[in-house]
Parts: sequence; structure tokens; C-alpha cells
Amino acid sequence: MINTRSVEARLIKNIVFKSLVFSMSFIVLIPLFFILFYIVKNGISAFSLDFFLNLPKPVGEIGGGISNAIVGTLLLIVISSSIAIPFGIFIGLYLAENKVGLLPELTRLCVDTLQGVPSIVMGIIAYAWIVIPMGSFSVLSGGIALSLMMLPIVVKSTEETMSLIPESLKEAAFALGAPYYTTMIKVVIPSSKKGILSGVLLGIARVSGETAPLLFTAFGSPFMNTDILKPANSLPLLIFNYATSPYDDWQSLAWGASLVLVLFILSLSILAKVVIKK
Repeated sequence: MINTRSVEARLIKNIVFKSLVFSMSFIVLIPLFFILFYIVKNGISAFSLDFFLNLPKPVGEIGGGISNAIVGTLLLIVISSSIAIPFGIFIGLYLAENKVGLLPELTRLCVDTLQGVPSIVMGIIAYAWIVIPMGSFSVLSGGIALSLMMLPIVVKSTEETMSLIPESLKEAAFALGAPYYTTMIKVVIPSSKKGILSGVLLGIARVSGETAPLLFTAFGSPFMNTDILKPANSLPLLIFNYATSPYDDWQSLAWGASLVLVLFILSLSILAKVVIKK
């Protein structure tokens, strides 16, 4: 016979456990909602056409915008992505195809170590390796510093995704006479494109809000600049400089830029989740 009390006890435990999991999940979401609410409340008032199209005004003048910071941020993302994505995909492909061995293990160790290096250290390294030899701050040095931070994310996502590709798929390509490089480029990489794309999006979201490396590299500029060999502003740098200023107009611009940056990163994160689910 079924023990009624034992069944009831298990049901009660299940309800308690599910309630505990739900409560903990809800508690984790509360800080995020408060942060978003506070940023939206303080930043939405700065939004206007001038805010997105104009340059920052000098001290004492009312108004101004963040167009130079938006352009600088896009340039940094393009440079860092151009470096990190191809290198990350091919390194991830190598690690997925070579799971054992001295060189693969050393490569994984380097990738894991690179992922744990503080962002400010990346900025110092880029300053010593690029800024000092070039003799000036530049968008290029900032993009290289960000690419070093983005690289491990792309490598990890590529390796994990390609490791899930069935061996039978590659064996079928080899059986049809396809050489190794053709199999990798036309079979394995296209089959892993969604996982790779999600890693790329998360990597871009990760580096878009970094400030410390840019303090030593891109440095910032109040002017519009599209020359990658010269200093340029970015959203994180603008937020850092304006939020610590004593001027109300600059602080308002900092809140507006914070909202733009948060919405951009949130959009990339949501897009990455959508890609992963598909």
C-alpha cells in the first residue's frame, strides 16, 4: 500500500524547494531592476536629437552631445572585433580538433590566464607595447587592448561549440574526398556559426563598457575623430570623466551616455540568448 504521509511529505518538500528556487531567482533580479530603473530615470531626460548628433560643449556652455563618443566606441568595437574574431575562431578550431597534447594544453592555459587578467593590466600592457613606441595615444591601441580581452571569450565559445559537432559529419566530408581545410571551412565552421556568433556578441558586450584599458590607450578627446592613429573619446571614457565632474550639464550627459551604453549591452546580450536558443 502507498504510504499517504510519505507522499504528502515529498509533495510538501517539492513545493518548498520550488518556492525557494523561485524566491532566490527573484531576489537576484531585484538589483538589476533597480539599476535599470535608476539609470533610465536619470538618463532619459538627456535624450534628444542634439544629444546624439552634437559634440560636447566647453565648460560653461549649456547643451552638447555625445556623437564623438558614439563614433569612437564603434571604431573601438570594429578594431577589436577585426582582431579577436578571426584569431579566436581559428584558435578555438585548433583546440576543438586537438584535445590532448602539450601545445593544446599550453594554449588553453594561456587563454584561461588571459581571461582572468584584470582590464587595467591590459591597458598598461597596450600602453607599454603600442602607445610608447608610437609616441601617442590612439584608437588603434585601445582596439588592440580590447581585442585581448575579447579573444578568450571567442576562443571558448568556438571550442565548446565545435566540440559538439558529430565526428560523423566530418567523416562524411572526408569520404566525399574533401581535404581537411575544406572540411573545416565549409562544414565545421558553418555548422558552428550560431555558437560562434553568440560568443562574438557576448565578447563585444563584454568590452563595450570597459574604461580602464582606454585610459592608457585611446585616452579621450572632445573632438570628432575617425583617424585610428589619434586619440578619440568613447562612451565609457565620457561617462568616467563627466560623472566625476562638478558640472550638472556634464553629469546629465554622463547619465544619458550610461543609458545608451546599458541599452546597447542589454541588446547584445538578448540577441546572444536568442541566437543560442535557435
